Amino acid sequence: MIRVLVADDQAMVRTGFGMILGAEPDIEVVAEAQDGVEAVSEARRTKPDVALMDIRMPRMDGLEALKQIANDVHVVVCTTFDHDEYVHTALKNGACGFLLKDAGPNLLIEAVRAAVTGDALISPSITVRLLQHMNAPAQQQPHNLSARELDVVRLAAVGRTNAEIAQELFISIGTVKTHLASVQAKLDARNRVEIAAWAWEARLVGQK
Repeated sequence: MIRVLVADDQAMVRTGFGMILGAEPDIEVVAEAQDGVEAVSEARRTKPDVALMDIRMPRMDGLEALKQIANDVHVVVCTTFDHDEYVHTALKNGACGFLLKDAGPNLLIEAVRAAVTGDALISPSITVRLLQHMNAPAQQQPHNLSARELDVVRLAAVGRTNAEIAQELFISIGTVKTHLASVQAKLDARNRVEIAAWAWEARLVGQK
């Protein structure tokens, strides 16, 4: 079972997410929180696998709560996408996924499962819209990635799943995972999202 904490200051959002996730046979909502302080407390008490975290909450916002629990819980940030700087900060604080609040039930479920498996942590549409808004440096960032690793990174940066990357590059899913693990170590990235952010910031996306 995937154990989930839902943190949002709107009761209707918590209830809605809880109903959608609770209907899945492999997902269980183990706690809810209405602000950041309660989110941190409940995360430490219930030790969930995944936390769905709102950004703007009273007492302690989701960015600070995320920072405090990201080492122990897979955090998927729920955002209205109104403030790119908030999302960028969430990324730097260790978020492993992003979900628009008005996303449908299927995407919500996918985001929770993906956070656990480490596969498609951001849907393609959110990946492109989010990461394109990041301020890229004037020049490419130095790196020691191989040509094949760069191929994998570029596809991951536009939201491809491991299976889709494998199919496009004619390699196995296991090989994709090996490349991503190597990239993560070389870039000192905490997760797939940071790899994608690095690719956009380094202006590697869309290049041959």
